[in-house]
Amino acid sequence: MTREGCHLCEEARSELDAHLASLGETARSIEVVEIDIESDDELHRRYLERIPVIAIDGEAVSEFAFDAAEFDACLERQARQSG
Repeated sequence: MTREGCHLCEEARSELDAHLASLGETARSIEVVEIDIESDDELHRRYLERIPVIAIDGEAVSEFAFDAAEFDACLERQARQSG
């Protein structure tokens, strides 16, 4: 979750992109979708004080800043559940 002009969102996206690049082949199937909270009143109300929020399949893995360890842990949990 993001919004235009949010410097924390820009930093988190940059860190996420760098982390995905470091994962190599593992990251090929990951699609990053940015959702602007200002596009929907409910999203705006829910996330205004929490952005950036990074989620994987609806599970929030970090708020305010990118957390690589939690991101990786979530990917591992999902891989175990699907495999």
